[in-house]
Amino acid sequence: MAELRTEEMLLNVGPQHPSTHGVLRVVIKLDGEIIREATPVIGYLHRGTEKLSEDLQYQQIIPYFDRLDYISAMLNNHAIVNAVEKAMDIEIPERAEYLRVIVGELNRTAAHLLFVGAYLLDLGAMSPFLYVFMTRERIIELLNEISGARLTYNYMRVGGVKYDAPPGWFAKIREFIPYFKEMYQLFDDLITGNEIFISRVKGIGSYGQEEAINYGLSGIPLRSTGFKWDLRKNKSYSVYDRFDFEIPVGTNGDNYDRYYLHLLEMEQSMRIVEQAIDSIPEGPVMGKAPKILRIPAGEYYAAVEGAKGELGVYIVSDGKDKPYRMKIRRPSFVNLQIIPSLLKDQNIADFIAILGSIDIVLGEVDA
Repeated sequence: MAELRTEEMLLNVGPQHPSTHGVLRVVIKLDGEIIREATPVIGYLHRGTEKLSEDLQYQQIIPYFDRLDYISAMLNNHAIVNAVEKAMDIEIPERAEYLRVIVGELNRTAAHLLFVGAYLLDLGAMSPFLYVFMTRERIIELLNEISGARLTYNYMRVGGVKYDAPPGWFAKIREFIPYFKEMYQLFDDLITGNEIFISRVKGIGSYGQEEAINYGLSGIPLRSTGFKWDLRKNKSYSVYDRFDFEIPVGTNGDNYDRYYLHLLEMEQSMRIVEQAIDSIPEGPVMGKAPKILRIPAGEYYAAVEGAKGELGVYIVSDGKDKPYRMKIRRPSFVNLQIIPSLLKDQNIADFIAILGSIDIVLGEVDA
C-alpha cells in the first residue's frame, strides 16, 4: 500500500479574543493534523509603554503599568513602585507594606481564577467559567472598595498606598475566606478529576527544567517542571518573609501541572491574606517621599513575583525626574517564547490546550 502523503498548509489562528487570551496571531504550518511549525505574531496591542515612560514623572507611570497584565494590576503597581523605592532607598510604613501584600495576593487569586475559567472554556466546558466568575466577583468588589476601581487600580504610590482600608473591609475579607475555601473545593471536585479534562491535558505540552531555564521561563511555567523558584521566597521583598506559605511545584511540566499549580497557588495566596489581616499593624499608609522623585544617576533593577512570573523593572536614570530609559521584564512575553518549540509535532487538536496553559495576557506581551 502506498504511503499516504499530505500537502502542507499554512493556517492563521487569530488575532481574536476567544481562545487566545488576547489579540495574538499564530501562523501554523500543518502536515495533515500535525503542527510542523508555529510562529507567534505579536504587536496588535502595542502601546509603547516603555517609551511613553521616558516622558512621565515616576508617579505618573503607575497607571501605565495597570494596563500591562490588566488582569493583575495591583501586582503591576507593586513592580514599578518597588523599583523606584529601592533605587531611592525610600522607607515604606509597615501598614502600607501589609496592605500591598493583601491586595496583591487577592489580585493574584482573581487572576488565577480567571485563568481556570478561561482555560476550561478553551477546552469546551462552560460551567466552571460561571462558578469562577461568581468567586472572582467577590474579590473584585473588595479591591474596588479599597481602590475605587474594578480592573486598573492605580492604588499604590511610591512611599506607600493611596488609601487606608475602609471601615469593615478586613471583616469582609474574613467573611470571604470560608466562601473561597468552599468554592475552591468545588473547582477541585468539578475539574481536577474529570476524565475528559485529564485526557486533554495530562502528558500534553510538556517540557523539562533545563528547557524552561534556557527559555527564561518564570512563574508557574517554570515551577511546573519541579523547579522551586518564587521571588516571594527566593528573593523576598516587602513583608513576605513574615508569612508562612508554601511554593507548590509540579513534576511533569505539562498542561495538567500548569493548571493544577494555579489552583494550589490560590490556596497559598489566601493563607497569606489570612495571616496578613490578622497581624497588620496600625500606623500611616504613606511614608516620607519627595513630591518630585529624582532617582540618582545610574542603572537599577528590581522585580516582584507577578501572577505570570518575574515582573521586573530596569531603570536607567540621568538624575532627572523622569527615567532616561525604562525596560520592563514582562513574564507573559518571555514565557510565550517557548510556544514554537512546544507546539512542534503536536496535534492541531491540542493547540489551544497548550497555548492556554502558558497563561499569557497580551497587554503584557505587547506592552
